[in-house]
Amino acid sequence: MTDPTPQRLVEAALSAARSDRCIAIVEETSSANLRWANNTLTTNGAMRAMHVTVIAFQGRANASVSGTAASIAQVQALVEAADAAAAAEEDAEDFAELVEGGAADDWEDPPAETTIGVYTDFARALGGALDDAERAGRVLYGFVNHEMATTYLGSSTGLRLRHVQPTGHYGCTGKTADLTTSAWVGGATRDFRDVDAHAMAAQVATRLGWAGRRVELPAGRYDTVLPPTAVADLMIDAYWSAGARVAHEGQSVYSHHGGGTRIGEQIVRQGVHLFSDPAHQGLQSAPFVAASYSSNTSSVYDNGLPLARTDWIADGILTALVQTRHTARMTGQPVTPAIDNLVLDVGGSDDETELVAGLGDGLLLTCLWYIREVDPETLLLTGLTRDGVYRVEGGEITGVVNNFRFNESPVDLLRRFTGASATVPSFSREWGDDYFSRTATPALRVPDFNMSSVSQAL
Repeated sequence: MTDPTPQRLVEAALSAARSDRCIAIVEETSSANLRWANNTLTTNGAMRAMHVTVIAFQGRANASVSGTAASIAQVQALVEAADAAAAAEEDAEDFAELVEGGAADDWEDPPAETTIGVYTDFARALGGALDDAERAGRVLYGFVNHEMATTYLGSSTGLRLRHVQPTGHYGCTGKTADLTTSAWVGGATRDFRDVDAHAMAAQVATRLGWAGRRVELPAGRYDTVLPPTAVADLMIDAYWSAGARVAHEGQSVYSHHGGGTRIGEQIVRQGVHLFSDPAHQGLQSAPFVAASYSSNTSSVYDNGLPLARTDWIADGILTALVQTRHTARMTGQPVTPAIDNLVLDVGGSDDETELVAGLGDGLLLTCLWYIREVDPETLLLTGLTRDGVYRVEGGEITGVVNNFRFNESPVDLLRRFTGASATVPSFSREWGDDYFSRTATPALRVPDFNMSSVSQAL
């Protein structure tokens, strides 16, 4: 006997449901990865997984139950648990009528699949790059992952939606032979056809070369270039904090003093545009809501709502926050659900190299990590620099400096930056691996980036 298809699992869930209404979301994921360490390929693997969410709606209440399931019986068990939980729940404050619709043209298509073969060209080039590093006395470590996640969403109101999401990322850390200095290069991709292993390794080698001279610097405010990856690290936090309900209740940087949100106010400098678009070239994401549970920024009742480009900030003005139908009723604003990508465009034309060349005395960062929120009302964040903070003197990189702890607000940075590159595909070191990999951001020059203390992290 063959395993049931995801479509059959959806239909089995809807048929088994005893609640008033039901939504079933089945996601089948096919993934492949490679890992290397000490200049040697170490492991590779390919995996498949099936994840099922059943949401039962009873009256004005609902309950969601999720788990791995690959058989009709396992799905029916999830349905039974969801039905029982919904019957015991109180009315949901985000209650709304479920979205109605029909079957998408691709509903019957099978799940997409990736294989280890996605790395054929990359792995061949990587082998040569590892040999080169060994001869040069550098040590390379890294990991690449590619997955194809196919989502099937069905509802008792007739929805039958399907979406295929390709997601890939690469990261390579290089160290000197004595392991005292490190550098990192990473990025996102949809299919690895645009990833050059030799170029990746060469960039690591260049950054390790910059570290030939080491300088200890104190805490302070420095004229700093943040590359696109570091800008993505920070802008994702700005996006994740843009929930309309939290702002409406006075608990975020997007809250208006005296009540309500700051929608319609200029919150950053003119020319800044922050938006999400499920059709954005190279960052395509799901064109409909697929919510497994309700939160301040999502609602299970909104499953199946179509998504389109949403401008969060337009020409410096806050134009939208993440809204469910429930929060839109609270705020009197349009429904603007979360979208799984983010683009920052500030009208820059330089590239990162030109920004560095304009520094008389400053710093070039690589990436940030361990980012945490300090103050939601200003969106003050703290975190650490990682894998390369470089001293710039007279427009030239002259050495590597110690790591720092920083304290900055991404919203405030968008008021203070003095230079920017063009927007390019980027990858957040902090959030991209597991949570949010589809970003496009510029490099930014910030004249007074706050390095609040020296960090002993290598």
